[in-house]
Amino acid sequence: MIRAVVFDVGETLVDETELFGGWADWLGVPRHTFSALIGAAIARGGGFGEAFQAVRPGFDFGVEDSLRERAGVPDRIREDDLYPDARACLRALKDLGVWVGVAGNQPARAGRDLRSLRLPVDLVATSGEWGVAKPDPRFFERLVATAPCAAEEILYVGDRVDRDVLPARRAGLRTALVRRGPWGYLHNGGDGEADLKMDGLVALPAWVAEQRRSSG
Repeated sequence: MIRAVVFDVGETLVDETELFGGWADWLGVPRHTFSALIGAAIARGGGFGEAFQAVRPGFDFGVEDSLRERAGVPDRIREDDLYPDARACLRALKDLGVWVGVAGNQPARAGRDLRSLRLPVDLVATSGEWGVAKPDPRFFERLVATAPCAAEEILYVGDRVDRDVLPARRAGLRTALVRRGPWGYLHNGGDGEADLKMDGLVALPAWVAEQRRSSG
């Protein structure tokens, strides 16, 4: 039975369009150019960091993040950044009696931002707060230790196969892949690694409810 559902943050609950747009503005490049650089990095098997380095070699995220804070244009997660189906999905799962968590690769500040939104969840945690990031197995070990049930009773929901689905499965969790964000589209045609693949979060509560009924 699924007793807990835990969500990744970026492109799972949070639409990162404005986040990366803000960084493009800060770096002084057109937003579409920065998006193209991110896409090119992903196509090469890299990550977001390569796009920052391409625009500003030697880019230090911590330093630049502090500079943005002092300049009054901080990188923040706000209510408007949540996907339209996020809050309703979390609430519906809570109404089912499911323990709900949010845990993803984000700085500690993002954890504070998410908690300030008063989401209907039992846990908000980030890699910055835990000191370990996906796909490191210790991230999921920490998650299992925090949840009030066994690993096989936890469903982890994310947008990436490499950082969400595969390491969560290796840790004994069940998994769901959501098709949004660049990796969500690139990874959605995989070989069936996830227990569930979906285009958004609307159908997730009903699927979890059915799994609970069939296991009960």
